[in-house]
Amino acid sequence: MKKKSYLFLSVVALAAVMALSACGDNGNNNAANSPAATASASAPAAGGQTQEITLEATNFQFSPADIQAHVGDTLKITLKNASGNHGVEIPDLGVSLKNGESAEVKLDKAGTFDFNCSIQCGSGHDNMVGTITVS
Repeated sequence: MKKKSYLFLSVVALAAVMALSACGDNGNNNAANSPAATASASAPAAGGQTQEITLEATNFQFSPADIQAHVGDTLKITLKNASGNHGVEIPDLGVSLKNGESAEVKLDKAGTFDFNCSIQCGSGHDNMVGTITVS
């Protein structure tokens, strides 16, 4: 009987977490989608910075795993495999790199862009993720 209670409580807790996570701002409010807000969010900021980022890949993580930037910035991303054989893919920015390769990306919109290892590298492969947050 106790096992059923714990299972029930676990299911209820999981449902509550999922429901609360759905309550966040999904970008559909009218103020954020007004033409003025859209134009300012889409327009590159004058005089954006260039950041040179070396993503160091080890078994099984990227460093840094969280990159902060601003609209109008340019990122020059270089992949360096410190251990193992890895690649990096940032689908929303059209970036796919192998060891030693670089790419430059002009950040023209705000958002969070996920990146992941693009080469199956072992048991921790699914943990090789990170984000680029553009504000």
